[in-house]
Amino acid sequence: MSETTSIQPQPRRFGGTVTLMLAGMAALVVSLSFAISVGAVQVPLSTVWSVFLNKLSPEMIEQTWSQGREAIVWEIRFPRALLAMMVGAGLAMVGASLQAVTRNPLADPHVLGISSGGAFGAILALLHTGLFLGLLTVPFLAFLGALGATVIVLGVSRFAAATSADRLVLAGVAVSFIIMSGANVLIFLGDPRATHTVVFWMLGGLGLAQWSQLVYPLVILLACGGWLITRAGALNAMTVGDETASTLGIPVARFRLTVFVLGAMITGVMVAFSGIIGFVGLMVPHVVRMLVGGDYLRVLPGSALVGAIFLLWADIAARTVMAPEDIPIGIVTGLVGGVFFIWLLGRKRAG
Repeated sequence: MSETTSIQPQPRRFGGTVTLMLAGMAALVVSLSFAISVGAVQVPLSTVWSVFLNKLSPEMIEQTWSQGREAIVWEIRFPRALLAMMVGAGLAMVGASLQAVTRNPLADPHVLGISSGGAFGAILALLHTGLFLGLLTVPFLAFLGALGATVIVLGVSRFAAATSADRLVLAGVAVSFIIMSGANVLIFLGDPRATHTVVFWMLGGLGLAQWSQLVYPLVILLACGGWLITRAGALNAMTVGDETASTLGIPVARFRLTVFVLGAMITGVMVAFSGIIGFVGLMVPHVVRMLVGGDYLRVLPGSALVGAIFLLWADIAARTVMAPEDIPIGIVTGLVGGVFFIWLLGRKRAG
């Protein structure tokens, strides 16, 4: 049997799923509009989309706004909002995939230490190695850090015979603390003039988004996320169990390792451009499964959509709660995610 053969969860009505996806796309457009409009300087929604259309085709819309408004919309807020969408979508898809291959509802790149590994690699590039690969240096070392953290977590789990889902999470939390201690050592030994910026970046932020750099997270998200969607059937089978997946022709160990590597790649690149943003991969897949069921052919694109929407609104909150100061977005997601984590633990215990 082929790798994509699997047990399919009980399907929900196709029409209902399409309606939810269309509603989600509409919510995404609305969220994107507000994310660009809201801030220390309010920009009318009509101006936001007029600037956008003018950039697509200058003959379509006559310019009636100031150069300052255009700079705010196009050079600052639009790339920031697009980065938020990509980071939210990527982390949510990674979380959903990890929850499938580990059969653990609490798995996510932050809890398993993958985000910490990405942060370690990015800090190493920012403070110590220099940009020896140009703009690719930080994403590359962040990916290596995330991949290294994944290998360590899997190694610790094997060494401690942590075969259960709960023990895997505990191994990830332990490794995360160790790696973050190493990252703090790198900060302590780094240039004091740059450490403030790096510490703020570690809390999560999208303020450094630039058009020229968006291509890197976009390519990784499309390539890795697209591959995960094409393997939705295998992910469905993994949620049932290794033995069942093996009988369906899925190379379980190799497939699980591939998902971990792709998850490390997505997480590392996203962390390189946004810092550590936790709990997106934990929360979003659970919400999506409540809406569309357990079939990963719907869970993965749904997670990408809801993750993008969630991080857009988290960024809006970060920019408006203490305006004109920006709160690191990781504080917002951490607060929401911590409450959700407690609720999920209570729900799991009750179940």
